Amino acid sequence: MLLPFVLAALTAPVPAASAPAAAATIHIENFTFVPSTVTVRTNQSVTFVNDDDEAHTVTAKDKSFDSEGLDSQRSWTHVFTQSGTFAYFCELHPSMKATIVVAGAAAKPASR
Repeated sequence: MLLPFVLAALTAPVPAASAPAAAATIHIENFTFVPSTVTVRTNQSVTFVNDDDEAHTVTAKDKSFDSEGLDSQRSWTHVFTQSGTFAYFCELHPSMKATIVVAGAAAKPASR
């Protein structure tokens, strides 16, 4: 009878998927995004870490992403699913500006 095996498979714990590491980390230091330009591939993430004593935002100029208020010592991660060049700034301090370049996906290895 297969029922006990099916029930065991349905109730077995599923290992938690670990989140992929960020392709890049950008620190907010002294009212500056460091580094000011990073390049990642599509479907990779960028983590922003606020090392300042003031709150900041990470807001795309084209409004495609927005961290909202990011308090001191907090981080926010965004996955870039579209290729292109994304200018962003801090809405609270508009002179803070930087750029993320998202290149196409990495080529898959040829199958043999």
